[in-house]
Amino acid sequence: MSHTVKEPYQTYLTIPNQLTALRILLVPVFVVLLVQADPYIKLLGVIVFTFASLTDLYDGYHARKYGVTTRLGAFLDPLADKLLITAAFLLYVWMGFLGLWMVVLVIIRDVVITALRVYAEYKDRPVVTSMEAKYKTLVQNIFVYFVMLLILMKESSFAGKGLSVVVGTFLASDYLNYIMLAVTAFTLYTGISYLVSNWKVYLQKPLEGS
Repeated sequence: MSHTVKEPYQTYLTIPNQLTALRILLVPVFVVLLVQADPYIKLLGVIVFTFASLTDLYDGYHARKYGVTTRLGAFLDPLADKLLITAAFLLYVWMGFLGLWMVVLVIIRDVVITALRVYAEYKDRPVVTSMEAKYKTLVQNIFVYFVMLLILMKESSFAGKGLSVVVGTFLASDYLNYIMLAVTAFTLYTGISYLVSNWKVYLQKPLEGS
């Protein structure tokens, strides 16, 4: 049977928590690699992002299998996902593929929800990540990977000259913003759903002794 690790310090240095920390550290690495002009360095950036994403799958599996879930891990894991995805969104804005206002809405949603999660932890009433939030992360990841694939295909080294021109035209159009609009709407919906589902938690007093 799995149990929640409550002890501080050494017991928080579980493999899942270390993988989560690694995922956070890889955020600036993939960004720096993806903005380079060399197409093969861009490819390395995509590989780094993919590896970081895969650590999310393994750390959750490991934590459940070996019963080493911690409250710190439960908080940091979704935070690491948010940082990874947000960095990709901001990178796409910087590259001129997405409108800033949609990314700002996503960031505001994440900041508000993260702040509320911190408050729930302070009250010793931690909130478990919902399935809707997990689906949101999945949708955002699919979109991020889709754009990364387009970025690679824009390079004639990988896709050839003809396809490279077509992909470049697509990236310069508004179609990506239409898709991002749907992603943003779903992201905001999950934030509202979170607030509706957990508002009672934030009105309750902290548990005695917390």
